[in-house]
Amino acid sequence: MAEYSSSGPLQPGDRAPNVVLDAITQEGKIAIDDFRGRKPVLVGLFRGLQCPFCRRQIATLAQLKAALSEKGVETLTVVNTPIERARLYFRYHPLPNLLAASDPERISHRAFGLPNLEFTEDEDDWPRKLGMQTVMSMRLDMPGVLPEPMDPVAASNYLQKADGYEMTDDDRRMEAAAMAQLVGEFLLDRDGVVRWSFTEASPDGRNMFRAPSPDEVMSAASQVVH
Repeated sequence: MAEYSSSGPLQPGDRAPNVVLDAITQEGKIAIDDFRGRKPVLVGLFRGLQCPFCRRQIATLAQLKAALSEKGVETLTVVNTPIERARLYFRYHPLPNLLAASDPERISHRAFGLPNLEFTEDEDDWPRKLGMQTVMSMRLDMPGVLPEPMDPVAASNYLQKADGYEMTDDDRRMEAAAMAQLVGEFLLDRDGVVRWSFTEASPDGRNMFRAPSPDEVMSAASQVVH
């Protein structure tokens, strides 16, 4: 299987590589080249389904699918979860018309230049390393979702309990390998060139555990189809 490397996340003007993955919500494979020459595609690269923040981002992206389709933009959700585990999850938590692919080896994340952040005790070297002291000083403010601003660990534990999510061996294996895999969304035009992106690997780290707003996504889609 092809391997990729990058010095950082792909930027507007960069040509996306052709990554080929196992489809979750249909049979066979899904490739970036399936869309090239046909239509723009918004590619969401997420951590495994064990990540409660990613599950919410995936649901938000699915909710935008109809509006994006009206503009001629396809969506592709990629999760760092083995295929059978991912299929089981979406069987019990269906998202209508979701086009999703499994990438347990995080080939697509590396191809698009998203770092696998290392948590350290106290060393910060963004976006390669982040000290737990820094992590625990963060406060995630998610009105209507969290009862109050919380540090990322407390927020994750709260959301897992609220969702009733039960970790499997596959989940634990994915988490051990890439607990801090940074994620992002990339909007590709018909030629497979990046026209807009939103990633956790922003230079100042302000996007950690954040997702673009629906308005941001739809504004970008409006630009790429004209």
